[in-house]
Amino acid sequence: MLLQGIFPPVTTPFYPDGNVYFKKLEHNVERYSKTPVAGMVVLGSTGESILLSDQERRDVLKSARESAGPNKVLIAGTGVESAIETLRLTEYANELGYDVVLIRTPHFYKKQMQPANLLAFYRTIADRSPLPVLLYNVPPFTGYDMPAELVIELANHPNIIGIKESTGDAEKIRRMVEGTRQVQRSVTVTATFEAVTPRMLRPPVQENNGGALVTIGAPEGASKPSSSAVNVAGGFKTREKQVGFQVLSGLAQHLKPALEAGAVGAVLAFASPAPTACYEIYAAWKEGDRELAQLKQDRIIAAAKRVGGELGIPGLKHAMDWNGYFGGAARLPLLPLTADLKAEVEALMADIRN
Repeated sequence: MLLQGIFPPVTTPFYPDGNVYFKKLEHNVERYSKTPVAGMVVLGSTGESILLSDQERRDVLKSARESAGPNKVLIAGTGVESAIETLRLTEYANELGYDVVLIRTPHFYKKQMQPANLLAFYRTIADRSPLPVLLYNVPPFTGYDMPAELVIELANHPNIIGIKESTGDAEKIRRMVEGTRQVQRSVTVTATFEAVTPRMLRPPVQENNGGALVTIGAPEGASKPSSSAVNVAGGFKTREKQVGFQVLSGLAQHLKPALEAGAVGAVLAFASPAPTACYEIYAAWKEGDRELAQLKQDRIIAAAKRVGGELGIPGLKHAMDWNGYFGGAARLPLLPLTADLKAEVEALMADIRN
C-alpha cells in the first residue's frame, strides 16, 4: 500500500451531552475527501480514541468508512494495550474495508516495554493482521519513544509497511530510512502513481473479467509485471511501483525537514483544520521547489506549534470550526478553550483558511 502524501487524523465530534455526533463526522470526512490529501486516519490520537468505548470506536470506524471518498487511503487506529484486543479491532476494520491499521506502542506498563516485549507484540499482530500494519510512535502521549533500532528490526516483517514517527526528529527519521533501505516491496498504484486501495479494485458491477487484473503489453504468462506494465482493475489502469519502508512524520511544524530526511508523507494533527496548507508544503517539496516549500512551511509554523502542539485537541477543534469543518467540544477531562484562547487561535489561523 502506497502511503505517500498528507493524511489528516479525523477528529471525533460530540454533542454537548458528550455523545458522538455522527452526522458531523460524516460531514468532515466527506469534506476531507474533496481535498488533495492522500487519505485519512480514523481513531488516531487526535480522534480522542483513548476516550471512546469499544462500541464507539467501532461505530466511528463504520461511519467514517461509509462517508469517505473511494480514492482515499483509509487508515484505522486499532492499537490498544493488549495484542488480543488490538487484533479484534483490526479484524473489524478489515471487515469494514479499511486499507491499513495504525498501531501505537503499548505504554501503560512502561518498565516492561523492553525491545523483546515490543518485538513480540508487533510481530504477533503483524502475523495475524489481515491488513498492513503501520507502527505508531507518539512519545508526547505515551511517554515511550520507540528506538530507531527496534523500528529497523521490525521493518523486515512483510506485513509491517511503515511508521508514523511523531517526535519530529529529522535525524531519527534519517536513521530509520537509512537502516531500512534493504526493504523493497511492490505496491499497486494508478497509472499516474497514486495509491490504489482495495475499494478501488472492486468494480461496482460484475465485469467480464471478474475484476481480475488484466495485463496490457506484458508477455503472456509473465510472473510479475514490470513497473512500466499497465493493468486494468476495477475499471481503471494500474501499474506496480517499488517502495521501501515508509516513514510518515507527525509534526506539521517540522514537515519539510522530515521530508528532506526521507519521510514520504505525514499524518498531521494540524491537517485536521488545515489540510490544504499542509499539502502545499508536500506538493512543493515533491515538485523540487525547495524555496516554495520553505515559504509554505514558514506560513504554518507558529499556528501548528501553538494550536496543535500546545493547545491540543480543544485548539484543533476550534480551528476546525473557524475553517468550516465541525470541531465542537472535546470530551472530558479535556476542557474547552477560554474566549481569549479562541481569539488567539482565530488570529493564528486568519491566513490559513481551507
